[in-house]
Amino acid sequence: GVATQTARAVAAVAGTGAKIVDTRKTTPGLRALDKYAVRAGGGGNHRFGLFAGVLIKDNHIVAAGGIAAAVAAARKRAPHSLKVEVEVETLEQLREALEAGADIVMLDNMPLEMMREAVRCVQGRALVEASGNMGDKTDAELRAVAETGVDLISIGALTHSVRALDISLKFSWPQA
Repeated sequence: GVATQTARAVAAVAGTGAKIVDTRKTTPGLRALDKYAVRAGGGGNHRFGLFAGVLIKDNHIVAAGGIAAAVAAARKRAPHSLKVEVEVETLEQLREALEAGADIVMLDNMPLEMMREAVRCVQGRALVEASGNMGDKTDAELRAVAETGVDLISIGALTHSVRALDISLKFSWPQA
């Protein structure tokens, strides 16, 4: 089911340059298998665990006293090779994240026109990820997100809400 749903999403955005990725929201005890299934379906893995990157979300920003402070604190404590990603909900937050030196900006639940403006604003200075209820979108809506120019589309539903495929085997009696 995970690979099939991933393949559907990958097909929906084919030719746009956007890559479909999962999130850390996986079935307890099955993370490695869920992540493998996403790759088998043609997608990519966002992060395997908290250790694989710094993701600064809304609560971190508030606790740190702002985006710049949160990014500075992360850079101070993280290894030089670890990417820092900042979740933003507005274009003003996007500008702050870029000024603070974010490697990746996650556009959280932004409308399409705002996503387009965000991609224009970034101008290649960071990777741009679209996120927030992407698993609820139709193929056409997912493609429209990809056509804004984002680099990544993260879909938690690939691993936390996917429906398993029926792979049962049924025998039948021969007809006389």
